[in-house]
Amino acid sequence: MKKFFSRFFNIDKLDASHSEPSEHTEIGLDSAIMDAVLAEIDVDIAISSHEHWKLRLQNILDGESSKALKPEVICQDNRCDLGKWLYGPGEQRLGHYPAFQMLIARHKYFHAQAAIVVTQAQSGDIEKARQTLNSSYRQASNQVILLLKQLKRGLER
Repeated sequence: MKKFFSRFFNIDKLDASHSEPSEHTEIGLDSAIMDAVLAEIDVDIAISSHEHWKLRLQNILDGESSKALKPEVICQDNRCDLGKWLYGPGEQRLGHYPAFQMLIARHKYFHAQAAIVVTQAQSGDIEKARQTLNSSYRQASNQVILLLKQLKRGLER
């Protein structure tokens, strides 16, 4: 678990510069917490679910979806399975790590960008929606997926 978080704290540099262990270098999780996290969330499904959003949004922009999406619902980052875990058990177990707070922030931004794409599409500005989809939405999606993959690697033994 240390590698997942060390990247955000420059822990490797701290380890090299301190001869004595400090609170900043001891951030590993014990196996019971790691097992609990893995039992609570399937990271692969969370990644797949968030990757599927791009297809859903693309289908709306291409006129291939008749499903009415509500931006005021999409922007709520605590309604999807990942969001429920982030604001529930995940936050209880990992919330004290700044890297976890970064995941929450990136996930929130992802939902905000998805809602913006839908709002723009529904207002008829398909070109602007495509620009948002291919820029800020794509960046937000990539960041969430990257953080989830790093979390998964950190949890695997």
